[in-house]
Amino acid sequence: MHILLIGGLWLDASAWDEVVVRLRELGHDPTAVALPGQGAPPASATLGDQRSAVVAAVDVATGPVIVVGHSAACTLAWMAADARPERVARVVMIGGFPSADGEVYADFFAAANGAVGFPGWEPFDGPDAADLDEHMRAAFAARAVPVPEGVAKGIVRLGDERRFDVPVTLVCPEFSPAEAQGWVEEGEVPELARARHLDYLDIDSGHWPMLTRPAELAALLDGAARTEGGRGGG
Repeated sequence: MHILLIGGLWLDASAWDEVVVRLRELGHDPTAVALPGQGAPPASATLGDQRSAVVAAVDVATGPVIVVGHSAACTLAWMAADARPERVARVVMIGGFPSADGEVYADFFAAANGAVGFPGWEPFDGPDAADLDEHMRAAFAARAVPVPEGVAKGIVRLGDERRFDVPVTLVCPEFSPAEAQGWVEEGEVPELARARHLDYLDIDSGHWPMLTRPAELAALLDGAARTEGGRGGG
């Protein structure tokens, strides 16, 4: 199965390196998408540029595609399903939820000089970063890529109702599947409330399992890919 991997804020494609190796060992064809403004030009990228990069990766893949989004990029993965519902076999969302049409993509932190830099670890005290030791935190901060303001403050556009037929797997790292299911059922995640096939999977990690639990994450992605060839769910 072709699996596209999309990193959240401040991550470039190298964040998936260990997961890519594991997925190949499991027989898949993974691609970590280089997002414009986060490891690929232009530095002044917009959300539309990132969406185009993900959709282009879907278009060049052979056969059905699983699109994996992490954190804020769960919305990018969902935008790909909206753009290509006939090609995307499943969306996997790790540690995040998709924004709805008309919402701002990821306006969580202040921008300076046209970009949103990594804000340090204080906002992530607690379960988010509990499994990152000091060395891993320093390495993360050193390689963090400032996200263009045009990405973080971009407006999400969704328009094809067929996206709700695309199966979704929600991987729950710093929160539990029960918590996530409660948020969906209470209407806090309207896009997932309308998804017709939604699964919840637990992983014992903080917010960045591709860095701290790559083998376990790859195993979960492998399982999602083998669920009726990527389609299906409950």
